Amino acid sequence: MKRNLILLFVLLSVIAACTSESTNTPKPKGYFRINFPKKQYQVFNSDCPFTFEYPVYAQITADSDKNAQPCWNNMNFPQFNGKLHLTYHGVFSEKNYNEMTESARTLAMKHTIKANSIDQRVINYPEKKVYGIYYAIEGNTASSVQFFLTDSAKHYFRGALYFNERPQYDSIQPVVKFLKKDIDRMIETFKWKN
Repeated sequence: MKRNLILLFVLLSVIAACTSESTNTPKPKGYFRINFPKKQYQVFNSDCPFTFEYPVYAQITADSDKNAQPCWNNMNFPQFNGKLHLTYHGVFSEKNYNEMTESARTLAMKHTIKANSIDQRVINYPEKKVYGIYYAIEGNTASSVQFFLTDSAKHYFRGALYFNERPQYDSIQPVVKFLKKDIDRMIETFKWKN
């Protein structure tokens, strides 16, 4: 009888263990830890008609595209696999100026299809004659930040941030947030030479 009770107890324990309501949930997808460098800046000064501060961990190179014009550069961020594409144009007429500003708006708004939001901020430094619009684009888009700067008379400067990765906003968001501070510093310190 004792043996039957032990056998019954073991059998009930096995049955209870098999019907347990344990839930196995997969671990959420993780991303690599990103070590951000210390914020330090240097001055970009070349033959181009503008100057600004940019981070020491970025490298500015001339744009190598076959259609590149003078004063077209890329501010490369190798540790983040991204670049800020920078272009400069002279303003020759009101029509030319209007076409360039409308082109900047159109290029930013092309991301509407995949963007969660596109926030616009006016850039206004009248003491330096630096004006423009800053587009912060959130979502799985090719570009997260675009802006243009102008003096409304002779100069037009445009920037667009791109990553050499498939857009996944949740994974690049910390990097975008980090680089937005550098772009803000660049805009705040931007000056026309003439």
